[in-house]
Amino acid sequence: MSQDNLAKLECTECKSVNYNSRRNKKTIKERLTMKKYCKTCKAHILHKETK
Repeated sequence: MSQDNLAKLECTECKSVNYNSRRNKKTIKERLTMKKYCKTCKAHILHKETK
């Protein structure tokens, strides 16, 4: 898996990086946003892609 396709997902509440995901940069131009479970907040919270 190449590094340019990896995207780190960060919790919008506590700012911890919890997940890694893949995305196709040719088809998806904007940053990823997913509702995922955060271990530190113990809830399903919106996660956004970081650099």
